[in-house]
Amino acid sequence: MIEDAPLKALNTFGIDARARWLVEVSDVAQIADALSLLRSLPGGADPLVLGGGSNLLITGDLQRPVLRVALRGRRILGESDGRVRVQAAAAEPWDDFVQWTLSQGLSGLENLSLIPGTVGAAPIQNIGAYGVEMAEHFESLDAVDLRDATRRVFTRDGCAFGYRDSVFKRPEGRHWLIVAVRFALSRTPRLQLDYGDLRAQLAHDGVAQPAPADVARAVSAIRRRRLPDPATIGNAGSFFKNPLVDAATGAALRAAHPALPAWRAGSQWKLSAAWMIEQCGWKGHRIGDAGVHADHALVLVNHGAARGADILALARQIMDSVRARFGVTLEPEPTVA
Repeated sequence: MIEDAPLKALNTFGIDARARWLVEVSDVAQIADALSLLRSLPGGADPLVLGGGSNLLITGDLQRPVLRVALRGRRILGESDGRVRVQAAAAEPWDDFVQWTLSQGLSGLENLSLIPGTVGAAPIQNIGAYGVEMAEHFESLDAVDLRDATRRVFTRDGCAFGYRDSVFKRPEGRHWLIVAVRFALSRTPRLQLDYGDLRAQLAHDGVAQPAPADVARAVSAIRRRRLPDPATIGNAGSFFKNPLVDAATGAALRAAHPALPAWRAGSQWKLSAAWMIEQCGWKGHRIGDAGVHADHALVLVNHGAARGADILALARQIMDSVRARFGVTLEPEPTVA
């Protein structure tokens, strides 16, 4: 256990905060003892679980204990009926895992290349990009109950996946610590190339008949061009979800704002949060060291010395202005601690 632990290097916003206690586990066998130790500490019944820190906004020094997950490992479990089952431990960096699956000749996750974070965080957020969601290739996961160290296997139904959502983000599921995740991939590519930006990048790369690795390279190139590197400027990627609205609201907004990008999502419409934020004048705006990135209105940034509270205050101002102008409530993606 580390007392008065510095957290600046453990969150991609680069927020300079400290934790009163930090306990790290690098083996599943350590978890029961770690939870026993946490329960002996004030606030230890509700620890903050920390993985890669890429989907987290720390608003101040933490009095509750932090449980840092450092479980690593990945392997192929088996192959049958054209499906290849693979498993990765929770602390495996997501993009490293995606590139490893490609190196094994497996397809399915290529559109999710270069998304920051860890494998264990991917189901919590049900990460997605360029027409693919993680849930489409998810098989199951192992989790440990933070309350009593019991273990459970979650299937897809048990995870209750939604748009950037799962049971693990809701009150009834926040006590589960994900330790390993399994996916069902394929050696026969079924590429998702519906996004115009992706097709344009492949054309720019001179790729007429793409393989999964070509798609991964194209997605990575787009993301590097559009999203800032946390190693250069603190950020957590897209800070807001693209909001979902019912058909009537979507039709009314598109009639009032013909340029508003919107996509069908079942019976609903998914709206571009970035476009609405930009229309409200926030793109490139800065209040002290808290700001909105100049090239991507969805990305809030720490220009150096911003506190988490500063970033959160800016986010709330953005949400208020979008609600006032468009009648739409934006929802932050990162966990606020």
